Amino acid sequence: MDQLIEKFPAQLIEALEIGEAANINPHTEEINKVYVAGLGGSGIGANFVASFIRNECSIPYTVGKGYTIPKYVDKNTLAIASSYSGNTEETLFSFEEMMKTGAKMIVISSGGKLIELAKEHGYDYIKIPDNWPSPRACLGYSLVQQLFVLKKLGFITNESILSIKSSIDLIKYNQEEIKEEAQKVADFLHGKLPIIYSEDRIEPVAVRFRQQINENAKQLCWHHVIPEMNHNELVGWKEEDAQFAVVYLRNADDFSRNQVRMDINKKIISKLTPNIIEITSKGKNLVERSIYLVHLVDWVSWYLSVHRKMDSIEVDVIDYLKSELSKI
Repeated sequence: MDQLIEKFPAQLIEALEIGEAANINPHTEEINKVYVAGLGGSGIGANFVASFIRNECSIPYTVGKGYTIPKYVDKNTLAIASSYSGNTEETLFSFEEMMKTGAKMIVISSGGKLIELAKEHGYDYIKIPDNWPSPRACLGYSLVQQLFVLKKLGFITNESILSIKSSIDLIKYNQEEIKEEAQKVADFLHGKLPIIYSEDRIEPVAVRFRQQINENAKQLCWHHVIPEMNHNELVGWKEEDAQFAVVYLRNADDFSRNQVRMDINKKIISKLTPNIIEITSKGKNLVERSIYLVHLVDWVSWYLSVHRKMDSIEVDVIDYLKSELSKI
């Protein structure tokens, strides 16, 4: 896993090359919304795209992480199915449902049944490399391809893609500093229950952090966002507990009122646990700052797996679940 994380900048470079070369045909019907079906490591990329384009894309962009699709998916929908393996059960089920609607169908996958169906029905597809042993390590591929799909269909400009390019230099230049900070954060979290807080705008980073701790370090944790947690979870902080370790993900351009909220939150929570730490991003815009934080928290999850003596690649319990499902 450490080798896969190390290759993240190179993956982004390759993803940009794949996206540039992708052939996406126009749709016969007017597209007025986007729906993305994808789960786990293949679905989180869509969450990042939704965050990156929210102030630019003029049509709704929603993400589904289950079997069924919303009623609003129709012939005027751009429907994207994202699955690294191409065999994700829930995504295949959604894909078959989306096919019935007459939507503009696009597949992003390394192969499997999804690519077969795309070829069979003449749908556009973008094939990504199939030689990565862990779908969650392929965030760059799915994220970048979705940006290119939107760009080539005219829903966004080249701004986010250019920011992906500049973020590559950012994380390459700061690689050693990122690793050093990640090691310190992992040391801080070891033996504790991680609680991750961020501004709502960068929730995809917080989700990514939580999922990487789950899968790489084999540990439970949770996340919430500000300001929403100020209306519910904050009330749950009532008892002192030194096992809680709170991580705030922060950016220099977080909304001013949310910055004040975070500072007040820290005052409240510091009376109940001494374990509070902040991680501050680098970068000139949302894309750069998100990519910087993703790379950092990915390293945190790996260093934490080393602390816990866990195999960061192994996901036997998920394989067992799929095996049991296949019997039914």
